[in-house]
Amino acid sequence: MRTAQRRQKSYADNRRRDLEFSVGDHVFIRVAPMKGVMRFGKKGKLAPRFIEPFEILDKIGALAYRVALPPSLDGVHNVFHVSMLRKYISNPSHVLSCEPLQLSPHMTYKERPDRILDRQERRLRNKSIPMVKVGWLHHTDEEANWESEVDIRTRYPELFGKL
Repeated sequence: MRTAQRRQKSYADNRRRDLEFSVGDHVFIRVAPMKGVMRFGKKGKLAPRFIEPFEILDKIGALAYRVALPPSLDGVHNVFHVSMLRKYISNPSHVLSCEPLQLSPHMTYKERPDRILDRQERRLRNKSIPMVKVGWLHHTDEEANWESEVDIRTRYPELFGKL
């Protein structure tokens, strides 16, 4: 029995991470998905496990931190155990560019493709499908996606005049 306990302790010690944050750091907060409950606009498997970066206001004891929460989460207590937090590592691509959009009266806008970046043929067993990589207006080239050339050509024929 003692050897089994020693083995379990060695496994646990190898996997343990001592996390420590300082005031001003940004962290993600873990949320637990619940079956049938919609959280943050997503339901089920696609529900986020961690939500947006929040700033740490102060350290409470050895393992708890007070976090600055927005007014939309005022019903949630703002002190979290270190196990509920993940460090946010800043990335320049996370900075949102604020370009003026033409919004409709319903506060929506139509997403439009801007350019064709690349072409390729997807080969299936019996046929090949022509695909185009579409760059969208107000988005970077990393956010471009592959679409069927036939669909894009029927919806946006003006794009193929630019080639």
